[in-house]
Amino acid sequence: MGWYWHLVEAELRARGHGVVTPDLPGDDDSLTLDDYADAVVEAVGDHHDLVVVGQSFGAFTAPLVAARRPVASLILVAGMVPAPGESPDQWWNNTGYTEAVRRQALRDGGLTGSNDPYVAFYHDVSRELAEEAMSKERAHPSPAASAQPWPLDAWPVVPTRFVLCTEDRFLPPDFLRQLALERLGVVPEEIKASHCVALSRPVELADLVAGAGKN
Repeated sequence: MGWYWHLVEAELRARGHGVVTPDLPGDDDSLTLDDYADAVVEAVGDHHDLVVVGQSFGAFTAPLVAARRPVASLILVAGMVPAPGESPDQWWNNTGYTEAVRRQALRDGGLTGSNDPYVAFYHDVSRELAEEAMSKERAHPSPAASAQPWPLDAWPVVPTRFVLCTEDRFLPPDFLRQLALERLGVVPEEIKASHCVALSRPVELADLVAGAGKN
């Protein structure tokens, strides 16, 4: 939901940036990746010089937006980088995710891969904010989107950055470093944060997003 970004949005607006944080459609088993991208394009309207930010599963949607609209840059935050023709359902096995979680769990005593959302996702987020976040959860992505082969033949020719969360207990940091390098040729920028970095480190994340396109 767009609410997830509200702290980062406030930071960016305070710095003079326009921000659009659409709610991707949920609670509909028939919706596809293309439907998610269409929802973003509609929400963006005629805005230009876009920096498209996609977190986690949003890495399947963000590049589809870039294929539909002129985009200045893409930023993936702990992104599940897809390969052409690969469905989200296939992504887990194709990338070696399960083994990566097993190895990291051995190192951290089982924190990675924990079934407790306060351990796996929100360990550096205040309890009140974490509870509010979980109260807003919906059925997303849909089974149809998860089964759909990623429709692009290649990654869009758009400057792409990857933000890695070094305390991520859902997508292990070592795993994502390798994925970003292999699939994007990108060395990640790093933040000491959980998977839910927009809630735990909004200022630091806004710093990175606001720097997009600056050399």
